[in-house]
Amino acid sequence: MSKPSTPNASNTLLLRRQLTELTKRPVEGFSAGLVDDDNLYEWEILIIGPPDTLYEGGFYKARLSFPPEFPLLPPKMRFITQMWHPNIYPDGVVCVSILHAPGNDQYGYEEAGERWMPVHTVESILISVISLLSSDTPNLDSPANVDAAKEVRNDIEAYRKKVRRLARKSAEDAFD
Repeated sequence: MSKPSTPNASNTLLLRRQLTELTKRPVEGFSAGLVDDDNLYEWEILIIGPPDTLYEGGFYKARLSFPPEFPLLPPKMRFITQMWHPNIYPDGVVCVSILHAPGNDQYGYEEAGERWMPVHTVESILISVISLLSSDTPNLDSPANVDAAKEVRNDIEAYRKKVRRLARKSAEDAFD
């Protein structure tokens, strides 16, 4: 049996249900909505910088793009707001285990249980990303942003200063 290549009623229903749930019962730290009311597969996300972290006070805009095969395959998440983090690519794409396709990691960094599973929700994805931003020690084993990882290793104060500066800029940009 081949995988569907176009959205079907069950994935659309699942996404609609998750959106409704997040609208009815918002989770502290982020908000989610559709980029366009006619497309359930493109969401806009706003993450509020977690308290007591380098990101505190920032407003971080991102996009979640769901594949037609969702929930069998994970969505892609990309920050629109400029980010400086070892686990976020320079173009804003987020690199966390639960957003990696199911199965074994060919490089051996992740176990299959850490990767995408259809039971994950938008809420669990965003909580994972907030946890990533809240961590005092970013994962430097396989960095998405090599320059940010080098700075964490070689000059942690310069790294912290840059992240805080970007947090202030994101707050200013949010109100422009």
